[in-house]
Amino acid sequence: MSKNFVDKLFVKARSHYNWKEKDIDNKILKDLYSLVKNCPTSANSEPMRIIFLKSKKSKERIREYLSEGNVEKTMTAPVVAIIAYDSKFYNHLPKLFPHNPGMKKVLSNPPAKAETTAFRNSTLQGGYFIIAARALGLDVGPMSGFNNEGVNKEFFPDGRFKSNFLCNLGYGDKTKLLNRLPRFKFSEVCKIL
Repeated sequence: MSKNFVDKLFVKARSHYNWKEKDIDNKILKDLYSLVKNCPTSANSEPMRIIFLKSKKSKERIREYLSEGNVEKTMTAPVVAIIAYDSKFYNHLPKLFPHNPGMKKVLSNPPAKAETTAFRNSTLQGGYFIIAARALGLDVGPMSGFNNEGVNKEFFPDGRFKSNFLCNLGYGDKTKLLNRLPRFKFSEVCKIL
């Protein structure tokens, strides 16, 4: 893997909150999902669900649920992705994990186990989503500063899907980036046993 590619995905990649006025083609969003769907999840469960808000009208629906500091950066993003999860993901396991039909029962009981599995794996898929977006030349601004309950009622009224986090997508204005914030050193957070 080339150093430039590693830099693009990790070393020089930044969270963006200021955006260029440049549309994202729907094909890029489809390509983004095509990359993410191939990444691993528990028992190939793929619980993540995504709603891409592109139109001004669709973004207005989320405005009132955003934390005050996230309104401008979200409303000016070309696309806002609601990364959610299917709380009944296990109903799809006969299709997604056909070689082990018993896995549906294993991952659906007790309900708390199903919820944990759905949340954990949609978060994992959300990480893949961020890396895949960067690989396709997009900049990202993931965030959790919003009212999950309000977003769920607005976009998932039947209660089956639940929001995990938001991820603004676009082409970031690199002239408005803050200096990179400090990070832990390996020795501060890692052990090799």
